Amino acid sequence: MSLDAKQLYHLRSAARRGLLENDLILERFFQRYAAELTEDLGAALSELLKLDDNDLLDLLLARKELSPDLDTETSRVVLSMLRQR
Repeated sequence: MSLDAKQLYHLRSAARRGLLENDLILERFFQRYAAELTEDLGAALSELLKLDDNDLLDLLLARKELSPDLDTETSRVVLSMLRQR
């Protein structure tokens, strides 16, 4: 099931970061995929957004891989979507 407007708003709000680089990547992600986000993908993105800014940037730039506690199939899909240029 796709995310409703309220769920999408909460995700976008959580995606506002202190690092401009993260903001740019996350905004591009929402422009491309907002209409396609399911509840599962939204939940995985929400978990990734709980990371601090530098750890998230390292993941987005593929300088690090997902930690075992975040490494799920859905998280890998979201991360792949986030990394697309």
